[in-house]
Amino acid sequence: MSSGVWFPTLGLVIWLCCLGPTQGGKILVVPVDGSHWLSMKILVKELVHRGHEILVLVPETSIFVRDSEKYKTEIYPVVYTKDEQEQKFNKIKEGVFLKEPGITDLFQSVQRFVEFTTILMEGCERLLNNQSLMTRLRGEGFDLLLTDPFLPCGSILAHTFSIPAVFFLRGLPCNLHLQANRCPSPVSYVPLFSSQNTDLMTFPQRFKNMLMSFLQSYMCKILYAHFDDLVSRKFGDITTYKDLISYGAIWLIRYDFVFEWPRPLLPNMVFVGGINCAKKAPLPADLEEFVDGSGDDGFIVFTLGSMVSNMPEEMAKQFFDAFRQIPQRVLWRYTGVPPNDAPKNVRLMKWLPQNDVLAHPKAKVFITHGGTHGVYEGICNAVPMLMLPLFADQIENAHRMVVRGIAEKLSVHDVTTEKILGTLHKLIQDQSYKEKIVELSQIHLDRPMEPLDLAVFWTEFVIKHKGAAHLRVAAHDLNRIQYHSLDVIGFLLIIVLTVLWVMIKCCLFCTRKCFSKGTSKRK
Repeated sequence: MSSGVWFPTLGLVIWLCCLGPTQGGKILVVPVDGSHWLSMKILVKELVHRGHEILVLVPETSIFVRDSEKYKTEIYPVVYTKDEQEQKFNKIKEGVFLKEPGITDLFQSVQRFVEFTTILMEGCERLLNNQSLMTRLRGEGFDLLLTDPFLPCGSILAHTFSIPAVFFLRGLPCNLHLQANRCPSPVSYVPLFSSQNTDLMTFPQRFKNMLMSFLQSYMCKILYAHFDDLVSRKFGDITTYKDLISYGAIWLIRYDFVFEWPRPLLPNMVFVGGINCAKKAPLPADLEEFVDGSGDDGFIVFTLGSMVSNMPEEMAKQFFDAFRQIPQRVLWRYTGVPPNDAPKNVRLMKWLPQNDVLAHPKAKVFITHGGTHGVYEGICNAVPMLMLPLFADQIENAHRMVVRGIAEKLSVHDVTTEKILGTLHKLIQDQSYKEKIVELSQIHLDRPMEPLDLAVFWTEFVIKHKGAAHLRVAAHDLNRIQYHSLDVIGFLLIIVLTVLWVMIKCCLFCTRKCFSKGTSKRK
């Protein structure tokens, strides 16, 4: 290369290098296993790509969090086995295919949730009591801790190491993330989760919303009692988990108002909804051939999420019989035993690249359980949905999509071949579903900055400025009386009552005086 080309090129390279950060930060990541990790991993990989040094703490029983060339992992021992962990999780899934949940099942679900998180908490406490590991981690000099506050381990570590925490989540049971942030939640237009209300409520719906808010307060005490106990034992001055997570610097929330109901949020809450469907990869050759071969009829994608890949045999038979009668091809993530006469238009897979197949122009319908990852991928790629909610937030997610006219919902407890066929025909033939989800997708994708870039920006912002204290509302420093201005209202009430008392006294005095004068004149 001649000097005339070499020096300008070298100068350009140096100039480009100077544009970016000269030094990456050191980030400790404490993830939550399962689908929670799938979207957080996207952010972790991008932070590595931007030059940050990442260490991920992984329990030895982890299912989804694995070693990677892109980041370091620290595997720590726990007091339970992977089988015990799976048994607890299976208890949560237990019965979802058998009967419609009732009010009594709500308390059973709470109990199962407590049992499941309790065993994970034991692993967390084992980590916190590992003094040699804690000493080594403290000595690493981390700039930031990235965690999902669904479990308290990461928040406790951040407070212990005195480093800012960035939370990555969709939300917490009982809206604890909103309570911790002192975020206003008027029950008049903010429907409670699982209330099946919208933001436009009639009087009976507002009444129901109010009653459910009282019930939720009671349920929260049960759900988070063991979290509060661990926090109070670790920090004498902090007695509840809600108080602990209130110190979070930035909340990266997988929100977007094409999916969520409009509501007030605070300046340290950043929307990164759809972060899991920003990037798409080409399909493997055999999969590309299968979907391309579907012709004008297109194909259907069927998956019940990362943790559920099976169903009772009789229920599966209803789907196989329905798929046998449609012209579309079907990609189904299913690990059960297929029937001997399985239809030829159905391809069963142990795992499928969900976002990538939904991005294919021939995708007609997405049959999903209604997890937030799948819902956002359906919206991003503008594919109408047939929703089969199983548990947790999936019932509420399905309700929101049905209300917006982009999905239909079936109950897994009474699903039949006829209902499946009728619903699929409606979703494919009625163009309003496609038109509405295309409109919703365009709104969702019309944004000044991609969710991943936004998440990276705020994470780096916290590293650079050692927190984001300027975004923390003063409500955290107020007690209930001050927050609701009850002292001001009481003071004004005293003034009004005092003025009324003086006026009444004056009137009585004047009345008595006039009466006495009139009496004396008559005499």
